[in-house]
Amino acid sequence: MGTQTSILFENARLVDPVALSVTHGSIRIENGQITTPGPANQTIDCDGRYLAPGIVDVGVKVCEPGERHKESFKSAGLAAAAGGVTTIVTRPDTVPTIDSPETLEFVTRRAQAACAVRTHPMAALTKDRHGQEMAEIGFLMDAGAVAFTDGDAVVTDIKVLSRALTYAGQLGALVIGHPQDPGLSDGAAVTSGKFASLRGLPAVSPMAERIGLDRDLALAEMTGAAYHADQITTVRALRRLQRAKDAGLNVTAGVSIHHLTLNEFDVADYRTFFKIKPPLRSEDDRLAVGQAVASGLIDIISSMHTPQDEESKRQPFEAAASGAVGLETFLPACMRLYHSGVLTLPQIFRAAALNPARRFGLAGGSLAVGAPADLVLFDPDAPFVLDRTRLKSKSKNTPFDGQRMEGRVLQTFVAGQKVFDHAA
Repeated sequence: MGTQTSILFENARLVDPVALSVTHGSIRIENGQITTPGPANQTIDCDGRYLAPGIVDVGVKVCEPGERHKESFKSAGLAAAAGGVTTIVTRPDTVPTIDSPETLEFVTRRAQAACAVRTHPMAALTKDRHGQEMAEIGFLMDAGAVAFTDGDAVVTDIKVLSRALTYAGQLGALVIGHPQDPGLSDGAAVTSGKFASLRGLPAVSPMAERIGLDRDLALAEMTGAAYHADQITTVRALRRLQRAKDAGLNVTAGVSIHHLTLNEFDVADYRTFFKIKPPLRSEDDRLAVGQAVASGLIDIISSMHTPQDEESKRQPFEAAASGAVGLETFLPACMRLYHSGVLTLPQIFRAAALNPARRFGLAGGSLAVGAPADLVLFDPDAPFVLDRTRLKSKSKNTPFDGQRMEGRVLQTFVAGQKVFDHAA
């Protein structure tokens, strides 16, 4: 992905997630990396717009193999670039499951051939995500897996999970958990409460998240494994997360941009584009989780990009498939947090770029000399109305359809090469 062309970005507002600062200045890139200032073959006048490290999006579902009609590596790469995402860390919940070195190598080849942004695959923790037999973690690491997860297929057999965590810990592998009690969550479409009762929808208590997290944290403490909770969305779970971090456990946590910007009332007219997993929470939970990102308690923001076709969404709410696309809307949705004063721009890019790169052992996420020239140039104030039919993803299941958004990606660069230009 390298390039021999040097580019000088001048007159930019540089968003530095390491120093948590925004400064006016310039950045030079050469041979695919950020370099020291100097003359360049090409100069880009940023005109006072913001330049930040490209987003590193964790938990992206690309539906290859098995369901290319929902999303391919080509369409996911185009959507990512348009959303300021320069690296995607992909999920293993494909058809078949990515649980063998052969399947992982197939996915890696497809990504290299077709995807406009960097890709790093996660692999399943257990075979076929059935929670009964541990996957070949060592071989999968050798084949390029950056983490291991069964996603929302929560492992219920504690012995199997403890063995997998022990083995992963010995190999230095990162395990991603989905902290929900599967028994309580089974069949649920929304979060329990007065609103769910009035709508007559099957619901799950927010306590299911805390119960699931309690179990996972206890096993992480017992085994010493590196553990990341994919989504923490409730106040109750935040207290447990804080306790685990205070105890020095090797634990981090993420949250989806949808849980940071939407709440349970958004499903009022049974719009299935708002059906995601875990379900949207109360406004109190949403605000608390936003503050947890600001304080650093929650480490990572992700899109949890989950493409679903029209047929699976055009169902009664409780029967419809869960999930929403989020690659292309990631940065504009984050700007809602910026404009409402919940997060500063450096805090957003700390959680969306720097922290995921560090946690998953990747090189990106900063503007430091020597870092990859993965950059996004954007205008946080540019308004537009989102039209889902114009999204670059094959699937169009976004909850932001028809909504007024602020924040537009102008250009995206991967290894110094322009992969998206809004003006083009």
